[in-house]
Amino acid sequence: MCALFHSYFEDYRHYLRFEKRYSAHTLAAYLSDLEQFRYYLYPDPNNNLTEENRLPLREVGLTQVRNWLHSLREQGQEARSINRKRSSLNGYFLFLMRLGHCDKNPVALMHGMRLPQRIPQFLRPSETEQLFESVTFPEGFEGQTERLILELLYSCGLRRSELSGLRETDIEWSLQQLRVWGKGGKERLIPLGVALLDQLRDYLSVKEQQSDCNRDALFVTQSGKAINDSQVYRLAKKYLAQVSSLKQKSPHILRHTFATHLLNNGANIQAIKELLGHSSIAATQIYTHLNIDKLKKVHKLSHPKG
Repeated sequence: MCALFHSYFEDYRHYLRFEKRYSAHTLAAYLSDLEQFRYYLYPDPNNNLTEENRLPLREVGLTQVRNWLHSLREQGQEARSINRKRSSLNGYFLFLMRLGHCDKNPVALMHGMRLPQRIPQFLRPSETEQLFESVTFPEGFEGQTERLILELLYSCGLRRSELSGLRETDIEWSLQQLRVWGKGGKERLIPLGVALLDQLRDYLSVKEQQSDCNRDALFVTQSGKAINDSQVYRLAKKYLAQVSSLKQKSPHILRHTFATHLLNNGANIQAIKELLGHSSIAATQIYTHLNIDKLKKVHKLSHPKG
């Protein structure tokens, strides 16, 4: 029986999970994209394929991919979503080629759709100060945990999945740095200030006194279980609503704020890229346009013809 497009899905799932070390969320998104293309190729939900509609893997090419992505555009899907699906197909075909299951990657002949530039939302310095100086946190261990989570999101520019995945052993006390595991299991090291290290030390001292507590995860709930992504999101939304009128109120706002404040205070764009864990400088350059108003003011005040 000839190989079909989905014949190697399980092999690819194993590759993404154990070799690429993708997060559960990313893994689910990529495989969902592949399943959608599978049902485009083979519409019968019961997979009762006849010889007439049994398109072999070797015959899946540019025409099928292009027509599918075009159909998504006609359905009103956003360019960002379509580009991710294209990327999912590209990764799968590269995997198949590497293992010798196909001899071409039709996606390589296609360009991604042009994306509208997104302007990152971030807190103003006064709002950040209000978040950590004026907001009232609950008493005891719960409040200490919530405040420290916000401190790390802002001070280290972490993604929420990176924060919820932190372990106690990721703190390197003598080197004053934090080991973070980013997308694809990529490791990076982030400096920790003395004040933040003191907060971490105090937090762990109190955590040690909690009963039935997860001793591996850095952050735990009142019940002692490791905190998860959804809880980090709700926590950030709750406190950002008290200091900001931004439409979006998520942990990523604090990551954007981290990068923007660094850039506005003279940090090198390459250094910010490393701290954020971006694989490409292009992903970091989205923050540079935020400086344009500041540059205009400098030009006006400093240049003879400003």
